[in-house]
Amino acid sequence: MRLSRRALLAATTAAASLTSAPPAAAKPHRFRTGFENLAASGYTRLSNQKVGIVTNPTGVTRDVRHIVDVMHKDPRVHLTAVFGPEHGFRGTAQAGGSEDRYDDPATGLPVYDTYLKSGQPLADIFKTSGVDTVVFDIQDVGARFYTYIWTLYDCMEAAQLAGKRFVVLDRPNPVTGRAAQGPVLHREFATFVGRQPIAQAHGMTVAELARLFNGEFLTTPVPLDTVLMTGWKRSEFYDAWNLPWVPPSPNMPTPDTALVYSGTCLFEGTNLSEGRGTTRPFELLGAEGLDGRWAAAANELALPGAHFREAYFAPTFSKFQGKTIGGVQIHVHDRKAYDPVRTGIALLVTTKRTWPGFGWRSDNWIDKLTGSTLVRTMIDGGSGADEVVAGWQEELSAFRRIRKNYLLYG
Repeated sequence: MRLSRRALLAATTAAASLTSAPPAAAKPHRFRTGFENLAASGYTRLSNQKVGIVTNPTGVTRDVRHIVDVMHKDPRVHLTAVFGPEHGFRGTAQAGGSEDRYDDPATGLPVYDTYLKSGQPLADIFKTSGVDTVVFDIQDVGARFYTYIWTLYDCMEAAQLAGKRFVVLDRPNPVTGRAAQGPVLHREFATFVGRQPIAQAHGMTVAELARLFNGEFLTTPVPLDTVLMTGWKRSEFYDAWNLPWVPPSPNMPTPDTALVYSGTCLFEGTNLSEGRGTTRPFELLGAEGLDGRWAAAANELALPGAHFREAYFAPTFSKFQGKTIGGVQIHVHDRKAYDPVRTGIALLVTTKRTWPGFGWRSDNWIDKLTGSTLVRTMIDGGSGADEVVAGWQEELSAFRRIRKNYLLYG
């Protein structure tokens, strides 16, 4: 059908009006982080207090301003110090590094290094800083061996020793808070990648963890205040909340990384690359001599929610730096069905069965990551993934019963 000139002009005008119309007003956010709720209240919980904050680059507002910069400019808050964890307050250090004591150029505030400090030495830092209240705001990723939750634990313990009040500003668990999964740490394997007996994938927020630490593990509880989120649902992933993702550490570039991390970080305890030095750390795994047989063996298991692609890559640093190696890339196609810990165990089992060169790190780092000798000894003994997973169920059930007492959200 041929349009008349008048009809064509009308259609063109209508289309132009559609494309030039102003965008619809954004819907108000029903979800708020702990910091957003604190700010909305006028910082009343921090009134008449000298405040120090434990944070890193993830401590940002929805429009990616750092909360230290925001609070420093606000006359309602007396912010007097910043405490930096692993990688530093502004994020200038790689894994296993931190920033030394310095004055922040943007605010002039003194920045103290907390990395690998605990107990009385850390309490002395809090005393030296002169703060009354220590605030914690760092984005976690849901895995026991991600060190920021142990920075939280150490700072709570030190604040109690120093006679300071402690406030936690809550943020989402990016991989949901649906359930705890994986082995539970045995205390004799306690290190900075696991101070206390919690599950490998804990399924909690930092405020919930703080309440659990205070109620179960600290000899003397710290005066604790938690500023909760509003509108958070345990079943939803990070992208549901319209929040910017700031990498909590250099090798946690996206929420996709966090999704697999609680399982594939176990490869740090092996002689394989866990993908550090690539654009897909913890999603890419490999070593010299590995080929497509590993991906084929992993796909034969039909693990829920994931496919495994034969992959070749050359890490720019860390294991196999500058060498082209073979392995797999994990492609998660169903996040709700995906079990990162079981998948990580299955990949360890299939690597050992398909590649004669497989080996554990000489310091048995795998035992510190998993929290006991169970995973290493069962895999070495020829157990399959389901047998290994069955081996920790009793301890996991006990942890889940304790965990239930400290959950804050539905």
